[in-house]
Amino acid sequence: MKKQSTFAKLSGLVSHETWASLIGMIYLGLIVNLLLVVACLPLVVLLVTTDPMYSWPLLAVALPLAAPGLVGAFRAFREHSDGGRGPIRAFVAGLRDTWWRALLLGAAVTAIIVVLLVDVRMLSNTAAAVVTVPLLAVLALLVVAVGLVAFVAVAEVPTARLRDVVRASLYLSLRRWYLTAASLVVLGLQAAVFAAAPALGLGLTASAALYLAWTNSRFTLRPVLDLDEKAAARA
Repeated sequence: MKKQSTFAKLSGLVSHETWASLIGMIYLGLIVNLLLVVACLPLVVLLVTTDPMYSWPLLAVALPLAAPGLVGAFRAFREHSDGGRGPIRAFVAGLRDTWWRALLLGAAVTAIIVVLLVDVRMLSNTAAAVVTVPLLAVLALLVVAVGLVAFVAVAEVPTARLRDVVRASLYLSLRRWYLTAASLVVLGLQAAVFAAAPALGLGLTASAALYLAWTNSRFTLRPVLDLDEKAAARA
């Protein structure tokens, strides 16, 4: 009776809306994790079964194929935040509406990163390595940051031109560098979790890390998104 009374008191302290919101977030995270694994299966299989040091050419092919799944996850987050469709329907809608743009954007980001990393490898043993290697590493991080914001932008405005998306993402990610840095730290921690425990990284923490990165990136894009909303209201 005492335990039941304590539980009843705890339940009374938390409103029904809070419980519903918490359960909804847990459901969103689990479903998005599952859908991400399915949508990014070639990349997941390569990461789990091969050594990236030797399989990086295959990873470079698989990375763009995972981009539509990433945008689908961001679409699910947006729909959940706005009270729209459920995560499964939102994820599928994100794939349907943005897969071609996401694939092109993923291919461009992957190609630039591969070129930069190959340059790092080639220049690491030269006299100019002290200057060139850190510079190339910073450029690679910048490409990842701009790509992340661009993926969120595509999820938010599927009809936007990629040129405009990249331009706005580059400018705003630099302007709000602190949010960009926070997103990169979160994704770096997620990569460390995945490397140490793939099941934990895929089953629990992937959606949480992406949700935090999505939140930062969406706030970064607020000036552009606000303009789009005002234009739509005037129309």
